[in-house]
Amino acid sequence: MEKFIKLFKSSPKYSIKWDNYFNIYSNILKKFVNKKIIFVEVGVGNGGSLFMWKKFFGNKVRIIGIELNPEAKKLEKHGFEIFIGDQANPNFWKNFYKQVGKIDILLDDGGHKNIQQITTFMESIQHIKKGGKIIVEDTHTSFMKKKGFKNPSKYSFINFCFYLIENMHRRNPMLEKNLNYYSKKIKQINFHDSIVEIDITENKSLKYSQLLENNKQLRYYFTDYRHKGDFIITLKRFEKIFGKISEESLTFKIIRKIFHRNLFFSFKEKMRINRYIKILKS
Repeated sequence: MEKFIKLFKSSPKYSIKWDNYFNIYSNILKKFVNKKIIFVEVGVGNGGSLFMWKKFFGNKVRIIGIELNPEAKKLEKHGFEIFIGDQANPNFWKNFYKQVGKIDILLDDGGHKNIQQITTFMESIQHIKKGGKIIVEDTHTSFMKKKGFKNPSKYSFINFCFYLIENMHRRNPMLEKNLNYYSKKIKQINFHDSIVEIDITENKSLKYSQLLENNKQLRYYFTDYRHKGDFIITLKRFEKIFGKISEESLTFKIIRKIFHRNLFFSFKEKMRINRYIKILKS
């Protein structure tokens, strides 16, 4: 991490990064060092971070910067490729990937607005190579009201990520949902402080999960109580008073009807979860 910070501070051009980013990047990007990769950064500003990435990845890296301000074109004299365009415009991305082809890493340090982050992801995922990453910086803007971000909202990038998570979970057949492109393409999503890291794989490599069992001959000796908690507790209380209650008896059926996942206990569960959420929001 300290070495990474030194690279950042030694850059001949100005840029800004949150200090916790350097430890994250040291861990998640080290496998790309000294590899022949294509690295794209959205939002290069004065170009300070481009010099840092060049030193970090080594001489084999091809670095491409994307910026809305045409002044950034001046950075090309330092050996960087610069594309001028709006990351919120799908047509920009179509033209970009038509010229560049597939890339290894996309780092979104652009405008940090919902439409910019989401459009960048949606228009780029099919152009990331196997084993590559899409990394979105400054995702704390998904929780900011000020400076024009108008969050939190259902349109924030973090809320958008919940849909990606749902797509990943479709790989479990218990959900009984069809796999789509994103179910097969997104290997995993890692959430860091203000950074979302999305690992990309080949479209056909991720399939439905398979259930494995061991000691099958013993499975019938275990009773699954997960949905019977309130019913079992209540039944035992009745049995302390009336003795053993047969499963065939009317009393047993009435207790089960009333206390098995009924509205009263569901309300209690929701109240407790709401208390936990209130603690997290404090």
